[in-house]
Parts: sequence; C-alpha cells; structure tokens
Amino acid sequence: MGRIYIPMGDFLKNAGIVGMHYILDEIAAASEDLDYGYTEDNQQLWLDTDFCQETDWTDLYFRGITTYYRSHSVYQTILDKIKNLLAVLDLPEWDGKKWKDDIKFINDKLLSNSYKSGIASIKDEVDTTEAYEMLKAVKLKESMEPELLRDRLVQLHEFLIQPICAETLIMKSAIYNYINRFWDGKCFLLRANAAKNMREVFENDFSEPFRTYIAIDQKKAKEICIDCSAMIDSKTKVSLAFMKDQADDLARKQSAFWNCKVDAFLCPVCAFVYALSPLGFYLMGNRFLFINTDQNIQELLEVNRKDGIMQDVEREDGERYTSWISRTLNLLLKMKTEELGNIQIITRGRDESERYTFDIINKNILAILNDEKVRAGLDVLSKYPYIKKGTEYINIHETVILNILRYRNQYPLLNILLRQSMDVKTYLVDAYWVYDIQIRVSLLKKDNEDKNKIGGAIVNRYKVRECGYELRNKLLAAKGTSDDSRIRGTVYRLLNAVAVGDVSHFMEIIMRIYCSVNLTVPDAFIECLDNREKFREYGYAFLMGLEGSHYEKKEEKVND
Repeated sequence: MGRIYIPMGDFLKNAGIVGMHYILDEIAAASEDLDYGYTEDNQQLWLDTDFCQETDWTDLYFRGITTYYRSHSVYQTILDKIKNLLAVLDLPEWDGKKWKDDIKFINDKLLSNSYKSGIASIKDEVDTTEAYEMLKAVKLKESMEPELLRDRLVQLHEFLIQPICAETLIMKSAIYNYINRFWDGKCFLLRANAAKNMREVFENDFSEPFRTYIAIDQKKAKEICIDCSAMIDSKTKVSLAFMKDQADDLARKQSAFWNCKVDAFLCPVCAFVYALSPLGFYLMGNRFLFINTDQNIQELLEVNRKDGIMQDVEREDGERYTSWISRTLNLLLKMKTEELGNIQIITRGRDESERYTFDIINKNILAILNDEKVRAGLDVLSKYPYIKKGTEYINIHETVILNILRYRNQYPLLNILLRQSMDVKTYLVDAYWVYDIQIRVSLLKKDNEDKNKIGGAIVNRYKVRECGYELRNKLLAAKGTSDDSRIRGTVYRLLNAVAVGDVSHFMEIIMRIYCSVNLTVPDAFIECLDNREKFREYGYAFLMGLEGSHYEKKEEKVND
C-alpha cells in the first residue's frame, strides 16, 4: 500500500488541507486510516495511492463547492424568489408592482453573461431549454396576467432544478463570487475557457495531472516543489502564479529570481490542494475567514470544522468579523492543548479590491483573553453590543476584541461612550465594562505574574471613580438640582483634555472646581502628573464617576 504525504504549510496550503478533509469526509465518505489519515507527529495528511487513482477528484471538487456554497449562491436566491412569487400569485391582493424588483432580479441574473455561457455549455445534457429560451425572447414582467406569470415561473423552476443545471449555475456563482477571490487565470477562470465545460477543464488542469503525477516515478526529475520539496520536471510543474496575491505573472516578471530563472513551481498534488483553499475558509456575510493554527493538523481541522465552530457560531443579522472571532476564541481557549501557541486569523473580503488581512494572536494575547474577568466583561458587552452615534451604529463588543488583538487601547472608544452617555445613560454601563477591560489588559501586560498587584491597582483606580462621583453630588447639590445637564460643559472640557493628554489643562479645571465646592483634590492626581498612561487611567475613571458611574461597596468588591 503506497501513500502520498501532504505536509502543513502556509495559511492557504492549510486551508486547502481543511478543504481536502471536507471533501474526503463529507462528500466522498472516505474511510479514515484506510483511504486517508495523519502521520504520527500530526504534521502531515496522507492519502492512499490506490484510493487516489480510483477517485473522481473532479466530481468531489464540484460536489464540494456546490454543497458548501449553494446557500450563498445567486442560484439559490433565484429559486427562493421564484418560490415566494408562486406563493402570492393566486392571492386576491396580488399586486405585481410590489414584486417588480424580485422579477427584475430573476431576469437580470438568469440572463447574465456567466449564466448564458453556463447554460450553453450544458444544452445537450438537459432535457429541454425551452423555458430558458422563452426567457431570452420575452422577459418576465410584473404586468403579465397572473396565470401566465405562474406558468412561466413553474417552467423556469423545473428547468433550474435539473441536477446538471443546478450544478452549473451554482458553480458559476461560486466561480465569480468566491473561488476567484483565492485563485484566477487558470482552469475555468481562464478567459479562453469561459464557454467550455467546467468539469472538463478542471479535470485537464487539476485532477488528471494529480493522478498522473502520483503514478509516475519522479527519480529523473531535477526541480523541486517550493511547497513540499517533492521532485518535479518540466511536464509536471505548476506555476504558483494562479494563486492570488501570492506571486506576480511569472512568465513576464522574472527579475525577482536569481539570474531571471523562475523556480517558484508546485507539484500537481500541492496545486490541487491549493485549488481546494476556497473550501477551507468560512464565508460569513461579506468576508472569508480562516483560523490558522501552527500546532498540528487535528487542531487545524477542529477549529475550522464546518459542523463545529461554524455551526456553533452561525451568523446573526448584522454580525461582523470580530464578533465571530470573539466567539471562536472562546472555543479555542476551551480546547485541550498542552500549550497555547500562536494563532493566525485570516480574513478576506468578497470585494475584488480587498486583500488578505492577518491578525496574529500570540500566547500572551490568548492568555489575556482567557483571563476570567476580561472574558466576563466581553460576555456582558456581547449581549447588547450596539450603541448609536449620530446616524451610525458602533459594535462596541467587536471593537474591544479588535483593539485587544491589534494591541490598541480602548480609550478612543471609551471617549465616545462617555460623550454619548450624556444623552443615553445606559451607555455608561458599557463605558464601565470597556474601562474595566482596558485596565485589566494593561495591567496583565505589565504584571502578568503577580495577580495580587493587579487587584490592588484596580481598586486604586476605582477609588478615583468614587472621587468623581462624590464631586458630582457636591456640584449638583450646590446647583440645587439632580439634572446633570448643568455640568455637561465641565464634562466635555475634561473629556477633551484627557483625550489629548493635556494634563495641565485637566488639572486647572479640576482645581478650580474642587475649590468651588470646598473639597480637596484627590492625591491620586499628583501621581499622574508625569505619567501619561496613568493620567488616562485615572482621568477616565474620574470622569465615569462624574457622569454617575457608581456601585455600592458590596457590589464594588465583586468587580475588584
């Protein structure tokens, strides 16, 4: 029994391995430890050579793509709109004008160039194209008689649900909306192949070279695959240029290589794995997401399982990238690993102009995110994550997560929250949790070995908040009111001073106010005169109290 080995590599190679596992496990129902498996060190995926020769890889690829991307495809949207139209056509209150946009969508998408070329390539394989030819001749219109519109829609639906038609149109959607975000200029994404049968060109460009390479002895080959170091020759080597943002056009741009001799080539096995990379990423909204762990294949597969994390964190309306990250991290942190290693979270937008974005999460950041009280704060923020600023909505939960991952402080967000809390007092609760996370993260970075120091430092900062709350009560009592709009101007000036780090201006305002109510300026402010970081920590704590953030002593102990 022979085997071929596929080692872990860069994030795209690893995404391809996840995609390979997906088609083996979910589509082919292959037998683990017989048809495929993993090396003892868990660094390589292996495939049985007999299994490779007997497997229809083109069929697995197409079934994998159409299964995974069906729900995200234009094809499925068309079917859904047809179904909705058929459900209301017979109602007495039917009004075609209300469904004008849906009818236009069906016309425009089915008559797009990609769909035309796709249907033309399978016209000899479907029972009939009469319904589609009728659409090309006479488009659907909202002004049609309901009976005629119904008949046309039923005929279109019957045409579209034919297996070969469904596969072709889903693939057309996937090719131009998803696959081409990862690779291009090859196979069915080569312009010259646009009108050709997609299965045939994939077989010729990926599947057949894959099987042939495995069957041929490569002892006489003189070149090396840049990914797995397998031997390749001029007939078997595959240019890396088809992978987007990984290499330039190597045929025309050779100056980057020694003596202008291009040596960035892949073996057919690695090329096939890279072609599977769109199946390794998770599509959430308008972003592709992938978690790249460097420990072993089993961990890589576990965190990127389509029926694991992805099922548990099914997208909610309005959910963004970092919301998904935060919940994903919670699962990662729960995994039983001997040691927390570095983790890459890679994202790519569906828009052609967007490139890969990388968030490298090292052991220290993971440890911070795994801190009990930091996670408690994040959990609270996740329940009601949105605040309104003008006409825009800000997801504070995801902003806090992203700030932690990218080593940014929370003060700009905290400043926004305190300003908005003057009108919406509930935002003051959010401000408290954002501040609490900021302080704990900052102190964990400094004193991550001494938790007692952290607790004491946090207590000191919340004492400053109490000073702000005491001053608030004195000011409102002096003005004979409970309406804090009377001190709004003071809060604004102090917020501006803290935001720009103007210690002198802040202290000038503070001293004037304290003198007006016969109170002593807190000693804590003396400590931060020459310490910009401590000034922000104490300043924002004070301002939270001045705006009304306060807890009874018993509750305060819970937060320390």
